[in-house]
Amino acid sequence: MDRWTNFILIGLVLGLGLSAIGCNQSAEQGEAVTATPASQGKPAVPGGPGAAPPPPEVVVALPRTGQITDHEGFTGRTVANKTIEIRARVTGYIDKINFLENEGRDVESGSVLFEIDPRLYEAEVARAQANLQQTQTRLKRVELDYDRALKTVASRTITQEQFDQVAGDRAEAKAQVEIMKANLDLAKLNLSYTKVTAPISGRVSRRQLDQGNLVRADETVLATIVSMDPMYAYFELDERTLLKLRRAVEDEGVISTRNENSVPIQMALADEEGYPHEGVVNYFDNQLDAGTGTLQARALFDNRDRMLAPGMFVRVRLPIGRPYQALLIPEQALGTDQGQKFVYVVDEQNRAQYRRLEVGKLERGERVVLGGITASDRVIVSGLQRVRPGEIVAPRADEQPTATAGTEPGATPESAAGAPTAKTASHQ
Repeated sequence: MDRWTNFILIGLVLGLGLSAIGCNQSAEQGEAVTATPASQGKPAVPGGPGAAPPPPEVVVALPRTGQITDHEGFTGRTVANKTIEIRARVTGYIDKINFLENEGRDVESGSVLFEIDPRLYEAEVARAQANLQQTQTRLKRVELDYDRALKTVASRTITQEQFDQVAGDRAEAKAQVEIMKANLDLAKLNLSYTKVTAPISGRVSRRQLDQGNLVRADETVLATIVSMDPMYAYFELDERTLLKLRRAVEDEGVISTRNENSVPIQMALADEEGYPHEGVVNYFDNQLDAGTGTLQARALFDNRDRMLAPGMFVRVRLPIGRPYQALLIPEQALGTDQGQKFVYVVDEQNRAQYRRLEVGKLERGERVVLGGITASDRVIVSGLQRVRPGEIVAPRADEQPTATAGTEPGATPESAAGAPTAKTASHQ
């Protein structure tokens, strides 16, 4: 054999020797592991190397049930049911302002707000009275002439032409008296206009002019008054909702009235939760706006507490459909998977089960469930990020159950144990 063949044989021998040494060391290590206390039946230390992690703790709750009425929500603005611009009806200079301490406050109908210098109009009244007295004196004289002419015309002492002249003077004097009476009434009316009064009870704005300024009749705005109770709220109704509302009104029992102009409505202010204010829709416009496809509607609300003011932003909602019993779960219990809502429920073996849901409206923090779970399912409401389908979990009951916010005002929640299964009807 040549030199290269010798080298190859020597390498093979050395490799086999090293492999034998490694096998002996592995066997010795295996025997040492078998001889450890853990291999003699003693349990592993919790949390130590090789121990299984504990199941994730989650909070569960049973669905609640309550009477739900489907609603459609809109935004709107409050408007006073009466808005009056206070204008002077005669020209003159402002002599007094009587509501300086009540600007921005309520005033009663008939309260004198401004006084215009009355001296010019007092003089007009005096002149009209004098003119009336003058014409009345002339009428008395003409009446005497007429009585005499009436006696003498029969004896032909005066001609018929002279009698007609006297009778004409008498009729003219009577008419002149009526004219002077009308002038006097007009002068007195203008004098009364020098006191600018509140035409309605309501809240007055600040003054627009100070004392001493000239105001022109029917032109100058002195202040504004708005009525505070009741209050209007205007909003825009889309065509689809309008059709649903009208069909609901026609269907007896869906809405408590058959009159479209007295549909119940609820309202909330910008800082309010839920819809605490109750009112009625008392007006719908007679045509839709072709540009927006909406119809203007107006609701009427009580405002005895003066909480509402014109121009406020409000949220309103209309009942659409018949009340029904529905299941409700907290909104935080829902997850979203490619646009599909789902929840995890815990079965009898404490395994998390994935359930797809058909959901409805959000009702004051709780979601209406139309299908996918029953009232006896334990729904995971907290700890969703630690849950996987089929995984064993450690459920803990919700110690602070969600209030029955989804129920309508006055509805009594039923026991979840005896509640029906979730409604499967379609819901928009």
